[in-house]
Order: sequence, then structure tokens, then C-alpha cells
Amino acid sequence: MAQTLHRLNPPTLPDAGALGYSQISVMEPGRLAFISGQVAWQAGGGPVPVALGEQARLVCTNAKAALDAVGAAPQDIVMVRVYMTDLTPERVGEAMAHLTAFFDGAQPSLTGIGVAALAGPELQMEMEMIVRLPD
Repeated sequence: MAQTLHRLNPPTLPDAGALGYSQISVMEPGRLAFISGQVAWQAGGGPVPVALGEQARLVCTNAKAALDAVGAAPQDIVMVRVYMTDLTPERVGEAMAHLTAFFDGAQPSLTGIGVAALAGPELQMEMEMIVRLPD
């Protein structure tokens, strides 16, 4: 199968690759899946963890389940948007550790957005994805 996603980190932009994502993702034509924001809610209705790191882990678990549902993998992710309350460099670093593990070397394009609130008062992080579905 021909490669359908190309990642770019041109030397004229900051080195996003060192942080685990890409400045640019170029996608060949194909079917797309738009995956709604995944948060730290559990399918069985369990409690939302208090710690950001645990929420980030659960967000990635839910994102992986969504990818599995459409037959995709992290390497198929074109764009990720991460929304976070109380966005600080320390909190970004804590969340990125989980995101980097979830991406498994794929380095999709990523935008981090600080927000005042998410869908529930206990939520601290949400991640949405645009994914090119494998042929």
C-alpha cells in the first residue's frame, strides 16, 4: 500500500518532531473519519479520575477504542485537537507523555487549546481527531 500521509517538520519552523507531533500533515485523497472529542468518561460509567495524568490516560484509551471502531491506527491520524482546562506548560507536559505513547511514533499534526470548561465540571482534557481510513 502506498503511503497516504506525509509528515513535515521544515527547518524554517520550530521542531515539533522533538515534542512528538508534526507541523504539517499532507494526506492523499481517501475516506476520512471525524472522531468527536474523547474525554475521561468510562463506557461503564465509572468515576472520572481527579488527576490530569489519569484523565489523559483514559482519554487515550477512549481514543484508541474509537480508532479500533473504524479500523484505523495512530498512524492514520491526520489532525488532533486537544482541549485543556488550566493550560500551563507543566500540564501540557503531563498530558503529552500519554499522548506521545498513544501516537506510537506517528507524530500527527496537533493543536493544543486552552479552554475555560469542558462538557462536565470534572473534565480537564478532551481530544478530537481527523483520521484517514485505511484502504
